[in-house]
Amino acid sequence: AASVLTITSISAKEPVAGLLLSNVMRPAVLGMTKTLSQELAPGIRFNAILPGWTATERVEHIFSYRAEQNGTDMETEAGQVTRNIPLGRFADPLEFGRVAAFLVSPAASYMTGAMIPVDGGIIRGLL
Repeated sequence: AASVLTITSISAKEPVAGLLLSNVMRPAVLGMTKTLSQELAPGIRFNAILPGWTATERVEHIFSYRAEQNGTDMETEAGQVTRNIPLGRFADPLEFGRVAAFLVSPAASYMTGAMIPVDGGIIRGLL
């Protein structure tokens, strides 16, 4: 079977302050992924990956903006987020990539409609 992987964000499960558009659009992508996983099975598998805070230029931009708004610095803003991540750090993009590679591989051939967080444990919800 073919495999499609959508990439959303932890904001699809728990809204992130200051990211209005992301908080609105990302759950819609999950709804689409789940619907297509049911309507196009068994020929195509659809899964979603929900990255948390990952060490990327986009995250640096977010912390730079927050620092400017709050009169702090990027390290302070990053520290406030890191405190809430049970694993105590941001993800390396390679860690995200490994999960993505698994989800589109034959090893995940019985997975469809799954929403997999790669978030260091920051999502507090059960589902």
